[in-house]
Amino acid sequence: MSDVVEGFRSFPVRLPAGVTYWTVVDGGLEPVAAADEFLINARLGRDLAESTTRAYATSIALYLRWCARIGMGWPQATVRLGRFVHWLQHDAGGGENLVVLDRPVRGARRVNCVLSAVREFIRFAVSTGLAEPTALEPLYDLVPDWDLPLELRGEGQARWRSRARHRLREAESLVDAASPEEILGLLRVCRNARDRFIIVAMWRMGLRRGELTGIRREDVHFVADASRLGCGIAGAHLHVRRRENVNGAAAKSRRHRPIPADWLVVQAYDRFMAERDVCRPAQGCDFLLVNLFRAPLGAPMRPQALNELLEALSRRAELERGIHPHMARHAFGSGVVAAGATLDEFKELMGHASFTSGEPYLHPDPRRLRAAVEGVPLPREIPGEVDW
Repeated sequence: MSDVVEGFRSFPVRLPAGVTYWTVVDGGLEPVAAADEFLINARLGRDLAESTTRAYATSIALYLRWCARIGMGWPQATVRLGRFVHWLQHDAGGGENLVVLDRPVRGARRVNCVLSAVREFIRFAVSTGLAEPTALEPLYDLVPDWDLPLELRGEGQARWRSRARHRLREAESLVDAASPEEILGLLRVCRNARDRFIIVAMWRMGLRRGELTGIRREDVHFVADASRLGCGIAGAHLHVRRRENVNGAAAKSRRHRPIPADWLVVQAYDRFMAERDVCRPAQGCDFLLVNLFRAPLGAPMRPQALNELLEALSRRAELERGIHPHMARHAFGSGVVAAGATLDEFKELMGHASFTSGEPYLHPDPRRLRAAVEGVPLPREIPGEVDW
């Protein structure tokens, strides 16, 4: 039975139609049937991004590896999921026995992501008859709905809902935004127009790295009259569309959205295109961001290349901390709010599915908080005597 073979790992599969998804294979490189069915359904049936199926496959492979080590089948091992949590936290890998380190090898957030993928997998297996319903019982508790917002609760008596039983408490962390000084520091040490355009595009348009590396030249409408391009949107802008991309880039949202560009973005783009046009291999590539200075020339840049670029620029600029792409996106989100954008404008520009998705992106300056408090008007007269 392949489900109890040591050495499970994630593996990419490219379908004849050109779609790539990630599955789980055992030590003999045979796909695990139940996991494969779940992952291909997630990719094709739910239209999840390739990167999402990769994260799911990696998490399920960890679970199957642990099941093999304790000698239980994956449907039955859910009764010991608490031990799986401990294994995720402390197993250093590479050995048959548990290697306990002085600190966890996986943080609470990473462990919770693995558990979420495992629960999704088990739920799918039960719903499709690949596992008995009893496999679900150890995963959830029934709790009253009093802690839910009023609009999500029923009227009258409390109703019951299922809640994941195994979940670590994550430390509250707010991803910091890159400061204007840090962004300018990166721009000063850029050695070419392409790198400057990348920094400016993330800083002034809030693009995710997967969105930016997936932009095609046809998506860029940096012209005064876009109607000539068959587009009814006025002003310089570009379109973010979800596609299948050979470089692994993917827009997070399925919904297409246009993003306005200011004069700084357009200026950086013009200088980048002048540099790009000199590279002959790049002229035949429809991707906007391509390799101009390393092989393979003209090939689309990978999303991870943006992380590598910002890490190198941070070191070159001698910044106190490394800047990564999402910090530039956070800087854009904070700037939009500080400029007075409404919630619906902020949500649309950031490409969020809900208003609550934007909470981690809000980084109000302490001076603005003080100004907001001091801006609350005092009454002209305080009736009666107040003992201050």
